[in-house]
Amino acid sequence: MTLALLQEAVASYGAFAAIGAGLAAIGGGIGVGKIGGAAMEAMARQPEMQGKLQGSAIVLIAFIEAVALFAVVVSFLAMSA
Repeated sequence: MTLALLQEAVASYGAFAAIGAGLAAIGGGIGVGKIGGAAMEAMARQPEMQGKLQGSAIVLIAFIEAVALFAVVVSFLAMSA
């Protein structure tokens, strides 16, 4: 049911799908950059916490990339509809 509603919503805005894919990619890049910068600052302040900070940053980056990839896929679905 949710997929059908999503497809109906996407079909009515198909002309803006390329813009949506671009915004999703830009948003993902900004998010990854912010996490990377904050992790580097935190490691510079407390070098002994590098392992924990690096692991947390990698997990957060994976979440952001997954959301951005989902948004790009939805945009591509809109272009094909």
